[in-house]
Amino acid sequence: MRAAGLSQAVPADRAPARHSAGGRHDLWLLGVAAAILGLGLVMVASASTAMAEGEHPGQPLYFLWRQLLYAGLGVALGVGTMRVPLRVWCQLSPSLLLFGSLLLILTLIPGVGREVNGSFRWIRLGGVNLQPSELAKLFLILYLAGYLVRRGEELRTRFSGFLKPMALLVGAAGLLLLEPDYGTTAVLFATTLGMLFLGGVPLGRFFGWMALGLSAMVALVVAAPYRLQRLWTFVDPWVDPFNTGFQLTQALIAVGRGQWLGVGLGSSVQKLLYLPEAHTDFLVAVLAEELGFFGLLALVGLYGFLVWRAFDLGRWAEARGEAFGAYVAYGLGLLFGLQALVNVGVNLGALPTKGLTLPLMSFGGSSMVASCFAIGLLLRLAHELRVGPR
Repeated sequence: MRAAGLSQAVPADRAPARHSAGGRHDLWLLGVAAAILGLGLVMVASASTAMAEGEHPGQPLYFLWRQLLYAGLGVALGVGTMRVPLRVWCQLSPSLLLFGSLLLILTLIPGVGREVNGSFRWIRLGGVNLQPSELAKLFLILYLAGYLVRRGEELRTRFSGFLKPMALLVGAAGLLLLEPDYGTTAVLFATTLGMLFLGGVPLGRFFGWMALGLSAMVALVVAAPYRLQRLWTFVDPWVDPFNTGFQLTQALIAVGRGQWLGVGLGSSVQKLLYLPEAHTDFLVAVLAEELGFFGLLALVGLYGFLVWRAFDLGRWAEARGEAFGAYVAYGLGLLFGLQALVNVGVNLGALPTKGLTLPLMSFGGSSMVASCFAIGLLLRLAHELRVGPR
C-alpha cells in the first residue's frame, strides 16, 4: 500500500475552482504575510524596550531598528525571489543544498562559528550573526521538491529511491545536532517525511522510518542530561520555578495575566526583564499578556491562513501539472505550520522549551530573511499559476 503521489494527473473537471483576477500577485498571501510581519514589528518594539535600555542606554527602540533593517533585507530578497522562475530554483537546488551544508559545517569550525550559551549555530558577518540552519531548511526543501520530480517513480517503487533523500536528511540532522540544535532537527525531520509521504512513498517505509526517527529523538533526549532536564521541567515547571522552570513559569504568568482582552499594548510586566528572550523565543507570551486570548487567537488564525494558502497553492499547482511548485508549496506550508505550532506550544506550556523562532515575527535577521525568501517562492508560484483573489 502506498500514498498517491503527485505523479497521478488530476482530471480537468476535478481541478480546484479559481477565479483569476489577471493580476501578478496573490494578494491574499501577500496580505496575510504583511499582517504577520507588521504585528511582529509592533510586538518586538514592545517586548524589547527593557532589554534595549539595559544593553543600550538611551536607545529603547534599538532592537526595533535592527528588526526593521532585517525586514527590509528580507523584503528585498523576497521581491528578488519572485522575479526568478521556479524552474531556475529547481536547477539551482543541488548547488543551494551544497552551499547550505557548507555553511552548517563552517559553524562547527572554531574561530568561524560563534558560540552562544554553549551552542555553535551562528557565523559572524560584520555586525550581524548568520544562522545557517534557517537557510539550510529551505534549501533542503527545494532539493527534495526537485528530487521528487526527477526520481518520483524510483521513490515509489524502489527502496534506493527512498534511501537517498533519507541519507541527506540524516547528514543534515547530524550537522544540526553537533551545534546542537535539536528543535530544528525535529522540524526538519517532520517536514521531510511529510514531503516524502506526499511524494508517494510506500506507507510501510514511511511509518517504519517515522518510528525509527521518533526512537532516535527519544534516545537523544535521554542521552543528554540537559534535554532530559527540560523534559522534566516541562512536566512540572513549578517544582523549580526560579531555576530550571523559570522561563516556562514566567511565560505562563504572562499568558495568564492577559486573560481575554490583555493588559494593553506596551503594558506587559513580564517583559521588564522577568521573561527571558521576550523578543525572540517568547514573543507570543508577551503578545498574549498585552493583547489577551483574542489577540493570541488572531495570531493563530493568521498562521493558519498562511499554511492553508500554501497548501491551496500546492493543490492548484498539482492540478496544473506543476509538480515542483506543488512540492515546494507543501514543504513550505509544513515548515511554517510546524515552526509556528512548536513556538506557540512552547509559550503556552503545551510543548517542552525549544529555541525555535516564530516565522516573520521573532527578532533575528536569519529567520526574517529566510521567511521572506519562503514567501517570495510562494508568491512566485502564485504568479506562474496566475492565481488571483477569489
